Amino acid sequence: MDHENQQILGPSPQPEDLHRISDQLRQLAEAQSRLRGLLDAVLDVSRELDLPVVLRKIVTTAMELVGVRYGALGVLDEKGEGLAQFITLGLDDEEYRALEGVELPHGRGLLGHLIHHPEPLRVDDIPGHPESVGFPAGHPPMRTLLGVAITVRGRVYGNLYLCDRRDGRPFDDHDEAVVVALAGAAGVAIENARLFERTRGTAERFQRMLLPRLPDLAPFTGAAVYRTSTEQDLHPGQVGGDWYDALLLPDGSCAMVIGDVVGHDLIAAAAMAQTRNMLRALLYDRWTPPSRVLTQLDHTLHAITENPVTTACLARIEPEPGGAGTWSLHWSAAGHPPPLILGPDGTARLLHGEPGLPLGVDPRLPRPDHRCPLPPGSTVILFTDGLVEHRDHPLDRGLDALTGLAAAHAAAPLDDLCRALADGHPGDGHDDMAVLAVRTP
Repeated sequence: MDHENQQILGPSPQPEDLHRISDQLRQLAEAQSRLRGLLDAVLDVSRELDLPVVLRKIVTTAMELVGVRYGALGVLDEKGEGLAQFITLGLDDEEYRALEGVELPHGRGLLGHLIHHPEPLRVDDIPGHPESVGFPAGHPPMRTLLGVAITVRGRVYGNLYLCDRRDGRPFDDHDEAVVVALAGAAGVAIENARLFERTRGTAERFQRMLLPRLPDLAPFTGAAVYRTSTEQDLHPGQVGGDWYDALLLPDGSCAMVIGDVVGHDLIAAAAMAQTRNMLRALLYDRWTPPSRVLTQLDHTLHAITENPVTTACLARIEPEPGGAGTWSLHWSAAGHPPPLILGPDGTARLLHGEPGLPLGVDPRLPRPDHRCPLPPGSTVILFTDGLVEHRDHPLDRGLDALTGLAAAHAAAPLDDLCRALADGHPGDGHDDMAVLAVRTP
């Protein structure tokens, strides 16, 4: 019976066959593991959008994939004939100290060979290679090299260099294939990072072009600062809706306004420009009170546009009857944070009053006005909520922190004061921020 079963099942596998099958399965498992590692590495590199971070990530990822001690990325100059940048990783503190004062490579020797012949290069004995020019004094000894070019849009952007596998073996076909595959993904990641930088720069320039340069406000002085949100780093095409303006009016008062259009797109930016320009015209036509100007602005926006909801704070610094250099602040808010006042003695306080509805909600509802005396030398500060809003803290905490920060810089020139408030903002940076300050004579 056993003999019959053996005939049916066939001959028993020999030990050498089992060994061969086991070896094939092991190689298959290793290949699958390497493929997973490569895919993970490609995803890891592709997640970054900041170019310096991308370049370092490419080097560290290649080092981890192949298991080497040293890695470097040489970025070519505009002519593609030498190195404009050389990023090195793997050197310890002592090795870095030994290279202090040594110039970065210019692209000669084996590095130059890869620049002028951008095919993958494997070298088992660097010092013995005919094109090797040796290492500078203090450079750690290196024996083996794997070099692969990185291309962006069909042009060689730079070269990836790996030296000395940790297991002491020379680089093999698998190492080369993995690094070539990574270099292809690296080229895409570099191009994405470059596009990201250009888009981010364009959006920021567009945003700043929409904001006005403050005119001469003499006898008042004024200053303003605008900062983009940290969210814009993740979404570079976005533009904010924060805006501000200040101008002298024919009756000798100084008008100042700050606002925030809901949204972070071109619609918000266009609405911001429309609202600011309409408000300028209305300020010259209807000088006071500020509530009436905001109401007329709300009606006008409803009638001729489909603008998003907008918050704003409009204030007039008006001379008090009788002269003597005394002033008063006449203001109205549309769902916006109130003004912050710095007295001539350096004290800081927020003005509390009914905020009113934002623009774009219901123009029929009445808007409140508020008035406050201003001693000579007082400073009025308007700001957008991005300066104080923090998703983990109540708004009052941010307002209190801003009041203390303003008091600490009360004696500073207005430009420095605005920068200090923007630099030390209590908010978490998730929204754009703008600061406008006007100081009475």
